[in-house]
Amino acid sequence: MEEALDTAGEGERLRRQLRFVLELDRAKSVLRRTYLTDGSRLENDGEHMWHAMLAGLVLAEHADDPVDPLRLALMLAVHDIVEIDAGDTFVYASAEVQADKVVREKAAAERIFGLLPEDQRDTFASLWEEFEAHETPLARMAAAIDRLLPLMMNRAVEARTWREHGISAGQVFTVNSRIGEGSSTLWSFARAVLEAAERDGLFEA
Repeated sequence: MEEALDTAGEGERLRRQLRFVLELDRAKSVLRRTYLTDGSRLENDGEHMWHAMLAGLVLAEHADDPVDPLRLALMLAVHDIVEIDAGDTFVYASAEVQADKVVREKAAAERIFGLLPEDQRDTFASLWEEFEAHETPLARMAAAIDRLLPLMMNRAVEARTWREHGISAGQVFTVNSRIGEGSSTLWSFARAVLEAAERDGLFEA
């Protein structure tokens, strides 16, 4: 593949773009803790980003502050690319692990987005940095969707991930409360789902 890129005769810009596109395939090998809704296996990062991107297009209208659906979808399409290098960090991991995640993902962003031509590198890196900073309405809505999808999928398989890892109701409510920072409508729905799961005894005591 590298030889083909080097001999294509299409210039450095295309070679860099194609290297990046091929690198994205590695996201399909990064497993998350979320099961598919049929319970057959864990989902991977490629599937998650595709799912989140489409969810952003569909659900953008429910953001508390207006957001551009296409820009929201683009942010969600790139938000976990860094996990190609950094791996998926469980959202319920310790504070120490979460701190290390920040370091690993920053290095990953520099390498992976650095494969692109400078203008595209800056666009992708800027979207990822905005998502991580969680300061804009767009980033908060993207984070809301990023939290909502695994919550819904986990509930569809009788809270399998929560049960396997001994996650308490308090942990789940705390982690997923971030949904409300982007969309009070989606948080109202998510809270109802979690309250029903708690009534059904799907959490650790």
